[in-house]
Amino acid sequence: MACGVPSTATSPAEQLHRDAEAIHALGVSGVQARTITADGRELVSTSGSAELHSGAPVDPEGYFRMASTAKTLVATVVLQLDAEGTLSLDDSLAHWLPEVVRGSGIDADHITVRQLLQHTSGIHDDLPGYTTAAEYYGQRHDIYTSAQLVSRALSHAPDFAPGAGWSYSNTGYLLLSMLIERITGRASHREIQDRILTPLAMNRTRWLGTSPTLPDPHATAYQFFGPGAELDVTDQIAVDPETLSWVSTTRDENIFLRALLSGRLLPPHQLAAMKQTVPVSTDLQPMWPGGRYGLGLAERPLSCGGIYFGHEGGDGGYITLNGVAPDGTRSTVVSMSEALGDTPEHILAQESAASTFIDHALCSRDLNPTT
Repeated sequence: MACGVPSTATSPAEQLHRDAEAIHALGVSGVQARTITADGRELVSTSGSAELHSGAPVDPEGYFRMASTAKTLVATVVLQLDAEGTLSLDDSLAHWLPEVVRGSGIDADHITVRQLLQHTSGIHDDLPGYTTAAEYYGQRHDIYTSAQLVSRALSHAPDFAPGAGWSYSNTGYLLLSMLIERITGRASHREIQDRILTPLAMNRTRWLGTSPTLPDPHATAYQFFGPGAELDVTDQIAVDPETLSWVSTTRDENIFLRALLSGRLLPPHQLAAMKQTVPVSTDLQPMWPGGRYGLGLAERPLSCGGIYFGHEGGDGGYITLNGVAPDGTRSTVVSMSEALGDTPEHILAQESAASTFIDHALCSRDLNPTT
């Protein structure tokens, strides 16, 4: 179904269910979604099954790996430290982590905290990953430290001079997690817990560390590598346990995004800085049409006019897209427990169908009377 304001011939709940079914129809095993409207109503949609062989229904309260959505958690802590005067967004990487970047060949004196947050540092990205079943079974329990992963990335030449381009860099956020620990004396996951999760009562967002398993309930995660190559990839350790080993639920992600955009976590100056965006790279535009990136937040246009913010995450078979109005009044999260990773066309189709779900949820005048 094309993006746009949904037809008034169907109810809001029916429209969201149709959009979840459209994702499932692509071959995605399980879909769970939750939308919170401008007037506080909560609508839940599920489709498919939590486990292919048993056909068990998808639990709308199920856990999934947050993956890169956790970057927004990291960015929020960094901006809180900026608000407290502990650091400045214009501080250099060399100032805070000189021993980490010494001899790497990158211009660390001119890479700023802001550029790390915005993916404009030029630092090359090189995380381990798998593209076949054999690679998954061979790597799924490998454990890396952030320092090891950063060293691996810094062995490459920069993609561009600091500030001269945009390129998505997981490594930049590993460095930000290390920076948080350097400044506070505590691991970044502890700062996230105390500064964000506990105040917001996000009791179902958890740091797993090096555990390869998720708490119950959760759907089985699958990676589709092509016909006859649908693999259960639930059992694995996050490639960077410190920064990426988070699980959450659709309820908790909605709570976080609404609190963040409504100003409950950051002062106005830092929230405004977070929402100052630059265009993403041309190679990412097909996935994020019209996409722009701020400081740990992506900005996307709505078909009904205006924009929304969010940060999707994809790892270990779980792919999650989310969106929140700029003022935090309405939000939606859709999580899929299968990644269609066999062809660029299938990857784009899954991304587009999930983006349509977000667009309809945030554009529906029935759901959002202030739209």
